[in-house]
Amino acid sequence: MTLILGIDTSTDVCAGLSDGASVLRSGLIADRRAHAEKLMPLVVELLADLGRTPADLTAVVVGVGPGPFTGLRVGVAAAEVLAMALGIPIRGVGSLDAVASQAVTETRFAGEFLVAADARRKEVYWARYAADGTRLDGPFVTAPDAVPALPTIGTGADLVASAVEGPRTLDAGHLALVGGRLPEQGLEPLYLRRPDAEVSTTRKSTLLQPRLTLRGVK
Repeated sequence: MTLILGIDTSTDVCAGLSDGASVLRSGLIADRRAHAEKLMPLVVELLADLGRTPADLTAVVVGVGPGPFTGLRVGVAAAEVLAMALGIPIRGVGSLDAVASQAVTETRFAGEFLVAADARRKEVYWARYAADGTRLDGPFVTAPDAVPALPTIGTGADLVASAVEGPRTLDAGHLALVGGRLPEQGLEPLYLRRPDAEVSTTRKSTLLQPRLTLRGVK
């Protein structure tokens, strides 16, 4: 039996399951600071609802962003570990592409539209799509007022002036269902900007510094 796992941590903690023909289960935890603690318990819970275990998975699809550094790498790393441990295929796809596909399934667009995600720091990630969900441009990260005035959906849609009715969260069950048909992006997380915390490249001396002597102080 085909059993595909979809994972995305570009914003919230998202996981879902598909048999290749339909969405079987979807779960979302709206906590953007606890991806590492909550992702795998969510996956196990969704599998248990079907009477399945991780050993029953036949493939993994993971959203590779764009997204913040810490949360995004948790999802990609978890997907890679599962695929390696189980010896099953893994595919990385754009998180915005998955939302665009979901939107086209749920909503009819007469023309081009945008998918936006909250990038924090008063910025949004966004990409431009044709009415059928094909990506035309992007993704980019900009201030909300720099986003083109096209109908916008997605997790960051409400941050821009051109928001319209449509998905505001990513359905990881849909990601699992359509992941094989979305453009493959590889497994390198797409950050679009430098991480908040970086390793210093400045060498610090480990030599003892001369002791400061204050005259007149005993």
